Amino acid sequence: MSLEPIKAEILAVRIIPNIDEGLYKQFQLKPNQRSLGMLTTTIDDVGYTALDEATKQSEVEVVYAKSFYAGASHSSGPLSGEFIGIIAGPSPDEVISGIEAAQTVIEHDAYFESLNEEGTHALYAHVVPRTGSYLSKIANIPIGDPLAYLIAPPLEAMYGLDAALKAADVTMQTFFGPPSETNFGGALLTGSQSACKAAADAFRDSIIEIARKPISFY
Repeated sequence: MSLEPIKAEILAVRIIPNIDEGLYKQFQLKPNQRSLGMLTTTIDDVGYTALDEATKQSEVEVVYAKSFYAGASHSSGPLSGEFIGIIAGPSPDEVISGIEAAQTVIEHDAYFESLNEEGTHALYAHVVPRTGSYLSKIANIPIGDPLAYLIAPPLEAMYGLDAALKAADVTMQTFFGPPSETNFGGALLTGSQSACKAAADAFRDSIIEIARKPISFY
């Protein structure tokens, strides 16, 4: 089965060059973090992955990142999508650089894969070769370690994670029990880069099997 990529879109972007003291306190920013960059995207997991890349390419930190309930199909407005991410840095230039790095990931590197022609059945099996400060914190691993970011619909995710863990020398660092805000499930796994790729491949292959034959004991 050939899987077609489902790319995320950035729906809105804004930079706050010098944040007001009220929001500064709410986001619990550091003294040198006076500028914010905000974006919304149509796919949350791609957004999380993209913001992690921003922390590697610029002097920024992810200070807020949330998925919206029920996903982009039930968003609160045309520019909401299913994810909002906010990065903070010492200057507008650093924040813009971070947003541009995130944009590159969203447009070229990270994407869901469709299991059917309609694009209604999909999975995310993305390998991050070297994590930045954000995903490292979420997964409780050292900055720079590889990560397999695995997401799928509920049953598919649980079956796929078992296959991924058995296929390679990886450990589960963060478990996303279904349903997530967007009614998916999955996990963050770590190991060597080759092990993470093997785990992601096994995750994908097992879910393709389910898509081909949903009703089966094995």
